Formats: sequence, structure tokens, C-alpha cells
Amino acid sequence: MGFLPSRNSLRGLRQIGAGLGTLDREVFDAVAESPSPLLDTVMPRLTRAADHSKLWIGIGAGLAIFGKPAMQRGATRGLLSLAMTSAVTNQVAKRLRRRTRPDHMSVPLVRRSRRLPTSSSLPSGHSASAAAFAVGAGLESPPLGLGLALLAGLVGLSRVATGVHYPGDVFAGFGIGAGIAVLGARVVPPITQTAVPAADPLRVDTAPRPDGAGVVLVVNPASGDGTGQRILDQVRKALPRTEIVELNKGDDVIEVMRSAARRAEVLAVGGGDGTVACAAGVAAETDTPLAVFPGGTFNHFAKDIGCESVVKTVDAIRRGSASRVDLVYLNESQVVINTASIGSYPKFVQIREKLERRIGKPLASVYAMLHIARRDHPVRIRFDNKTVQTSLFFLGNSAYLPSGFAPSVRPRLDDGLIDVRILETGRKFSSVRILTALVLGRLPRSPLYHELQVPEFSFTAVDGPTVLARDGEAGDTYTDASFKVRYRALSVLRPLP
Repeated sequence: MGFLPSRNSLRGLRQIGAGLGTLDREVFDAVAESPSPLLDTVMPRLTRAADHSKLWIGIGAGLAIFGKPAMQRGATRGLLSLAMTSAVTNQVAKRLRRRTRPDHMSVPLVRRSRRLPTSSSLPSGHSASAAAFAVGAGLESPPLGLGLALLAGLVGLSRVATGVHYPGDVFAGFGIGAGIAVLGARVVPPITQTAVPAADPLRVDTAPRPDGAGVVLVVNPASGDGTGQRILDQVRKALPRTEIVELNKGDDVIEVMRSAARRAEVLAVGGGDGTVACAAGVAAETDTPLAVFPGGTFNHFAKDIGCESVVKTVDAIRRGSASRVDLVYLNESQVVINTASIGSYPKFVQIREKLERRIGKPLASVYAMLHIARRDHPVRIRFDNKTVQTSLFFLGNSAYLPSGFAPSVRPRLDDGLIDVRILETGRKFSSVRILTALVLGRLPRSPLYHELQVPEFSFTAVDGPTVLARDGEAGDTYTDASFKVRYRALSVLRPLP
């Protein structure tokens, strides 16, 4: 019976509780009775703005529309945390122990809440929602979270200043909201930017070309739903001495590129990643600097070199700003500027990217994985003296971040590495194990996940030729595929500090 609390200990706990209750009421009286024009003006408006979470929904909507990607993810996480917290607070926490609301008659009339809620005072629902949104958003964007935390603290103060809650109710609400947001981060981890060692780019001496003299631009005017024509119009205006070569249906793109490179001092290309890969191979072959005008759907390579718009590429050409980047060669002949993949990875990316702006990349990845698992098309490959069955195989030019099966950021394009990621689907209950690890944020630790950063990589398709997609294009079939980095093989015009 030594484990049961004694009467003295129970009496001591009751005394502590009574003391805290007395302190809670005394602090409430001190805040409520405080004569302050600032409290009288600000607190009622702030507490009304937070009614029904209007304040946080408005901030979340603004961040989702105008914020940077981290802020957009923070808004989504914050609103989801708020919704869960509201349900837990109102349907569970307020029913556990009823506490009478404070006597608000001591609060100055100008500051007093117009409507006194009838639900339990413990915990404060406004405070719980405020903490849930602030902490949830801060997990994705710490600077944003700091500002929101200060605002959440003021919302909690407003509940005391207007006579609606005791300070203890507010702190209890803060604890519930923050706890649910942190628990949500354990289920769906936030995206964290891992710091990588920085290295100065290998700059290339390239003459400034303020009017485009010496530049030969190869572009398909009909590409990208009119993007090609817009590139032509902008380049003609900004770089009037640029020679323009328009691709026609049936042209051999490689031969057109080679012909342009023979007379170009700078080879420019307008198109998507597949077209850019063709131009990159020719430019590296002739050691001609390459300028990239984004004209495709995603333009990953152009964005990663900082040329996500025609204006930025034009500026780099005018200033002669260039550096060298890596290329990956498939079987010594085919160029990979971004990624290569086998199995269902291209479909996985397509589904994920379609949804990630609305629900965030982690949830979009889970949904895409479920979709792929239902339509599994596994491929058996042999690499490094092991044979695995995989439906999701990713290979990237240079190392990507974050770790796991949602690589999205390429900090450098000149690290001399190939990034390989493989999900093994041939083991018992592999789909369930992969999904569980993905939901819990533990995929990089799973024995079914393989990640390598190496200068060379080769595989053999055990059951015969398999389709290998390159840079967003469905490529040829291969039984044996060998990838090798050519370190800093390509000179590209790009913005440099």
C-alpha cells in the first residue's frame, strides 16, 4: 500500500491548489482593475477580432496568397492545428471540469466584454486557438512564428483584460494549443532547410553583351502555350542583336543546336527542361556558354541557376555573369541536367506537385504514395551487389534537400555528386511499412529506403528493358544504365553575387 498517497500529501496538494486559485484571482483582479487607456482601447477590439478565430483565418489566408513557400506551409499547418485544437478544447477540455467565469463587474465598462460566454472558463478557447496557429506556423517559419507568438500572447491578455477568463485559463489554453501543434509536427514533420557547406562558384570570364551581340537563341515559338513567342518578343526588345533560330516541326533539335553553337559566342535556348538538356549537351561538347530562357512547365534547371524569368537571363547576358555547373551523363552519351527515374516516380511527382500548394508537401507526398501503392508497377534492379524491387527510383544531378522521398531543393549544381534515392517495395508488408514511416517522418531511417550521394552509379534491370525518364521526359528503355558526373562541365549565364 506504499504506493497510495497519504492523507497529509493529499492535504498538501489541496493547499497548493487553493493557493494557486487565490493567486489566479488576485492576478485577474490586478489586470481587470488596472486603469489604462491603452487596455481600454486595444483589448476589446483584439478579443473581438479573435472571436471564432477570424483573426487567425484572415492572417492564414493572407499568408497563403502572398507569403513565401515557408509562410504558405506555416499558414496551412497553423490552420490545421487550430481546427484540431478548437475541437479538443470545446468538445473535451471544457467538459472535464467546469469553472465559473470571473466576476467581470470589476472591469471598467468601456473594456468589458459585450457578451459573457456561458461555457466553462477553463480553458480559454481563444488562447488555445491562438497558440495552435502561432506554434503551427512557427514550425515551418520561425521568424513568422515569433511575430505570431507575440500576437497570441496579446490575445490571451485581452481575455483577462476584458473580464472573460482568469490568467490560469489562458495558460491552460496556451498549453493545449501548443501541445496539439507540436504533436501534429510529430505526425507530419515540417520541412527543415538543412545547412550545407557553401562553396564559391567557379566563375567564367564572359564578355558583357548589353545588346546581345554574339548570342544565338534557339527557340520553338509554339512551345509552352505561347511562352516561346513571349520569349522571342522580350529578347528582341531587350537584346536586339541576338540571332534568333526558330525551330519548326520536324527539325532535328540536336543538329539545329550544333549548327547554332558553331557560330555562337553564347548559345541560348528557350524551352522546358528536356529542350534545355539537349542544348546543355551541345554547349558542353563545344565549350560554349549556355543561356537558359524558361519556356516549359516547371523549368527546374532555370530556377536552380537563378534564371526563373526572361528578365534575369537577359541581365546575366548583359553583365557577362557566368559560372560552371555539373552535368550527369547516361551511358556516356545522354545528358541529365536535373533528374532521371524509373518505375512510378514521375507519376508520384506529378500528383504531389499538383496538391502540395493546397495541403503542403508532406500531406501531398502521403496521398501520392497511397495512389502509387494502389497502382504499383515494380521494377527489379541490381546495384552495388544487391537486387531490390522498386516502384520509386530517383536520381538527381547534385545533392537535393531534404532527405527522404520528397527532394525539392538543390542548393548547388557543382558538388560533383549524383543523388540516388530508392524505395524498396519487394519485402513483406513493404507498402504499409513505407506509409507508416512516411507519416511518422521516419522514412530516412527505414531499412526499405536507400539514399546515396556518389560520383557514379549503375544499375541493371533484372527482368529486361525498363523505361527511364529523364528531365521530365519519358525516355528510352534500358537494361543497363550507367550514370557519371562530369564535374563543372557546363558554363551557364546566371545571376551571381
